Amino acid sequence: MTVAVERVFSLLRQGNPPNDISLTAASTIWRLQQEGPRKLTDLAAAEGVTQPAMTQLVQRLEREGLVVRSAEPTDRRVVLIEVTQAGIDLLERRRAVRAGHLAGLMAGLTEQDEELIAAALPALERLARERR
Repeated sequence: MTVAVERVFSLLRQGNPPNDISLTAASTIWRLQQEGPRKLTDLAAAEGVTQPAMTQLVQRLEREGLVVRSAEPTDRRVVLIEVTQAGIDLLERRRAVRAGHLAGLMAGLTEQDEELIAAALPALERLARERR
């Protein structure tokens, strides 16, 4: 099973747009979009990276206009990282390109294979939710 999952993951990664952002950057932007503004330390822990690595990533995303820093309303000393509309737009474009790539991959499958994959999606979704 591990080999099959690795091969599928590799196929899906080939569908990333040219000059795409890293998986950690995409995951960080997605998390901010889903969960709202977060402290840098919380983002680092959630993404499983060191605080210095997350600091560098956030600085890069900030330079690209994908995130902004803001003060926490109840404690102005606390800095929050927030996704911008440009960051949300990037995720949507990225998802559209990847969806097109996946559709191309799926086009070569039989109807039965498509049904089997569709049947596995709820379990895969639960697996992904439990690990976030």
